[in-house]
Amino acid sequence: MLTRNLFRRPRIKLEDTGETQAQRPEIPEELYTACPVCKAMSAADELRKNASVCPKCGHHFRISARRRVELFCDEGTFDEMWTTLHGENPIGFPDYEKKLAHAREQSGEVEAVVTGECRIGGERACVFFMEPSFMMASMGTAVGEKITRLFEHAREKSLPVVGFCASGGARMQEGILSLMQMAKTTGAIKRHSDAGNLFIAVLTDPTTGGVDASFAMEGDITIAEPNALIGFAGPRVIEQTIRQKLAPGFQRSEFLLEKGFVDMISDRRELKERLTALLRLHRKGAQA
Repeated sequence: MLTRNLFRRPRIKLEDTGETQAQRPEIPEELYTACPVCKAMSAADELRKNASVCPKCGHHFRISARRRVELFCDEGTFDEMWTTLHGENPIGFPDYEKKLAHAREQSGEVEAVVTGECRIGGERACVFFMEPSFMMASMGTAVGEKITRLFEHAREKSLPVVGFCASGGARMQEGILSLMQMAKTTGAIKRHSDAGNLFIAVLTDPTTGGVDASFAMEGDITIAEPNALIGFAGPRVIEQTIRQKLAPGFQRSEFLLEKGFVDMISDRRELKERLTALLRLHRKGAQA
């Protein structure tokens, strides 16, 4: 008996719980988030404290418009405007009302952009934040109207505009009316600029299509988050059209910085400080 049990691992009382695998408590998935780039697991609360940037590799997770309000507007200063303005179905596109209802339920927003006035580092500014979870922040008539009104308000008040762009492009369910928003917003930005006001465009992942071809690329200063996809057509569409493989990193922030399409790339954790410095510099220059 002694020989037979000599190499048997002794049973520790704590291990003998009698629980099956199915009975063992599981850690809720919402408590941890896996980085899609480096696969590292991060506690959800720690990731939030780090501005939703992976602490291991620096990957910038997509975040909501409301989260950006928290990160970049001074606490308690954000005054939202045109909260009830929303899109309808101007061309009678099939099932569009259902898509809008689903987008509102999913995102908690009435439209794909949040607009208002706030202070950033004590500096007064008009701001807009696009909401990726609302039909990939596509631009329809309501989005174009809200952004146009914001620039008109900023021009009347002689305020700078900081715009956080993220979009899949124009909203196909509104047809030509969505494309008309490109010209509409561009005109408002031109009038705002002609009055001597500043527009800082912040490009986040992804900024594509009609938004990239209009107001996203019309900033006096253009800042991009790291590794953001920025371009008119997506890389797969381009490759299928030209039947060639694109260069590594094509249409990413770093590629566009090298080619002169953006002025700087900023880590999200440092962005508020940079925006504050730029807004302060502009205000002092305007007062001189």
